[in-house]
Amino acid sequence: MQHEKSRQLDERARRVLAGGVASEFRKSAQPLFYESGRGSRITDVDGNEYLDFTLSQGPLILGHSNPQVLQAVQEYSERGQLFAGQHLQELELAEKLHELIPCAELMRFSLSGSEADHTAIRLARATTGKEKFLRFEGHYHGWFDNVAIGVSAPDEAALGSRENPEKIRWTKGLPARIEEEMIVLPWNDLELLEQTVAAHQDEIAAIITEGVMCNNGCIPPRPGFLQGIRDLCDKYGIVFILDEVITGFRLGMGGAQKFYDIVPDLAIFGKAMASGYPISVLCGRRKMKGGKPLMELIEKGEVIHAGTMNSNNPSVAAALATVQVLEAENVHPRLFELGQSLMDKLREAAREANQPLLVQGLGPMFHTGFTDETEINDYRGTFAYDKAKLSHFIGAMHERGLRVIGRGLWYISAAHTEADIDEAANIAGEVLREMGSA
Repeated sequence: MQHEKSRQLDERARRVLAGGVASEFRKSAQPLFYESGRGSRITDVDGNEYLDFTLSQGPLILGHSNPQVLQAVQEYSERGQLFAGQHLQELELAEKLHELIPCAELMRFSLSGSEADHTAIRLARATTGKEKFLRFEGHYHGWFDNVAIGVSAPDEAALGSRENPEKIRWTKGLPARIEEEMIVLPWNDLELLEQTVAAHQDEIAAIITEGVMCNNGCIPPRPGFLQGIRDLCDKYGIVFILDEVITGFRLGMGGAQKFYDIVPDLAIFGKAMASGYPISVLCGRRKMKGGKPLMELIEKGEVIHAGTMNSNNPSVAAALATVQVLEAENVHPRLFELGQSLMDKLREAAREANQPLLVQGLGPMFHTGFTDETEINDYRGTFAYDKAKLSHFIGAMHERGLRVIGRGLWYISAAHTEADIDEAANIAGEVLREMGSA
């Protein structure tokens, strides 16, 4: 493939955009500029077309440029872009989410998952009167200061002991003593979690977790782990925050909480909610199980949540249309079917090429990585992956017109077809065989 136009545009971008990009996650050895996307395909400025499994890091659950979503956005935007006041579709969207999401008794809309996560932690502190929150290694809850600890590590040794992990800063510029705001633990270890919470129950306002550890290895929760969090939070009066920015509307209309039959106190939805338009929602119970006010604190204005662009017309219209299409077309069984099919085909291709490719996930999203391990259960386990080999695998597929997120994460959309799945498996198989013979 030729990328001359992208190279020229990258040179221009670096003169005015820090690093040439608008997000840290878009940096790459050869940044590409894209000009169009339709269905399961995306095209760059050099005319190269890619079968796309990145789906813009997950939001495009209906594929690129879904016509029903675009039409809804156009029609509603013609009435106005932003009212700074309530409007009909905002209410209709909230009523629909109230119907679909188990914990959604009350909600507030924002623009990003980072904002909603931040609000959830503030709310948990207010309702419990405690200050710390407990989070898990390798989970991602946005890029704000107080969650920029425990996101990543240079190697497994840097993480320290399982019982008392090092609190590793993700970025420079964080305030002093911010580590004191949280407790960090490995994920999927219920016994260790129980011991830690029992010892620090008087300090912990909230436990926050992804429903599936999507950002590192696409790791499902062990049986009973999410229920264990629920039980601990009930026992000690702690707020259970489920970050569903990725799992929301990807595992089903009710997200991971419906999929795993676990009702959190608060949940955050984003990404797939609006097919790429900026919106998130913090939803939760009016009161805690013991009667303490929760979302009621926002309702009464005792906990502040604000934002000029919240519930803007285009984003609300996109979200409402996305949810309507997902329901009307019964999309989720197909996402699971296509995803499982591709996972099986990739495993078979790896066996034939004698390559140690671990394929792990649930279907609508899954991960591929090179390791001799048969299962990865937490962030520490991801250091068993051969990152250089994965980079070669992803790059070689990209040059053949198959686009996958660089850390090995694949997303399935309603726009993908069985022919797309076969094409992806064939391309991956070619690359795996070449790697095996090298």
